[in-house]
Amino acid sequence: MNQTIFELPVKTTSHTQMIDITRQVQQVVSESGIMDGICIIFIPHTTAAVTINENADPDVQTDFMKEINKIVPWEDGYLHMEGNAAAHLKASMMGFSETVINFASC
Repeated sequence: MNQTIFELPVKTTSHTQMIDITRQVQQVVSESGIMDGICIIFIPHTTAAVTINENADPDVQTDFMKEINKIVPWEDGYLHMEGNAAAHLKASMMGFSETVINFASC
């Protein structure tokens, strides 16, 4: 079984932000030489998450950010002493991994 493990550092500039990593993931998969298989994107931090959605229309991200911030506002009287309780809640709601199946032969 062939496998490649790659770390992709991502920097954010605000409390809640969506960053498109599609091209970086595609590059890693392409450079691995693996044509058929599974790509697992895993976020090993409790205040970050990963999701799959379209990126053709920027309004999708705008709408998503608007709604997630309504559901979990940054400040809402949380007890967590580090001041990032909203990030923990949003990350848990979104999830920490995505699995992408690729079969070039299909």
